Amino acid sequence: MDVPHRPAAEKVTRVRDLRASDADRERVVAVLGEALADGRLTMEEHSERTARAYAARTLGELTGLTGDLSPEEAQPILVDDRPVSVFFGRTRREGRWVVPVKLQLLALFGTVELDLREAVLQRRHIVVDSLVLGGRIRLLVPEGVRVHVTGRTILSTRDLRARPVQDGPTVEVGGMMIFGSVRARAPKRSLRTRVRNRLGRGR
Repeated sequence: MDVPHRPAAEKVTRVRDLRASDADRERVVAVLGEALADGRLTMEEHSERTARAYAARTLGELTGLTGDLSPEEAQPILVDDRPVSVFFGRTRREGRWVVPVKLQLLALFGTVELDLREAVLQRRHIVVDSLVLGGRIRLLVPEGVRVHVTGRTILSTRDLRARPVQDGPTVEVGGMMIFGSVRARAPKRSLRTRVRNRLGRGR
C-alpha cells in the first residue's frame, strides 16, 4: 500500500490526477500485451497505447488505455471513488486501487471486503464512513496499518487483528453500525519471518 506524500495544507488531489508510478505503467502494459496476444488489439493499436502508457503521468491517463479491454473488476488500476455499497450480497475491492480520503460505504445485510495490500492511500489517515445494517465490513491491511473503529455501534462486533506500527497509516471506520460486524486482518507472516522475529526478541 502506497501513501503519497503531501504537505499538510495541500488540497486533496483528485483520484484520477494522482501521479502514476513505474509499476502502474507496467501493469497497464502487461494488459495491453495480453490483448495483443489474443487479438483484441491490432499491432498498431498496441504500439500506440503502449507508447501512451509509458508517457502517462497520472493514473487517469492510464485507466483510459484499458477501459475497453476488461471489465471493471479486472482492470489493472481502479480509480473509482464512488461509494461502495452492497445489498444482500458481497462486493470486493482489491488490487491496485485508490482509496479516497473519505470512502462512503453502505452494507445492508451484505458484506463489503476491502483489500488494501496494493492500494494507494490519498492520505495517511483515511476514513471509511459507513452505514451498516445487518452487514459486515472485512478489511485486509498491510503490516504497519492501524485500524480504528470510531463509529457508533449497536449490537455489533469488532475483531481487529492488524499489526500497526507507531506513526503508521490509519484506517478509521466511522459512521454507524447496527447488528453488524467489522473485522480487520493483516496477511499471515511467513514461517521465516515469524522465526526471525522470535529470534530477534530473544536477543
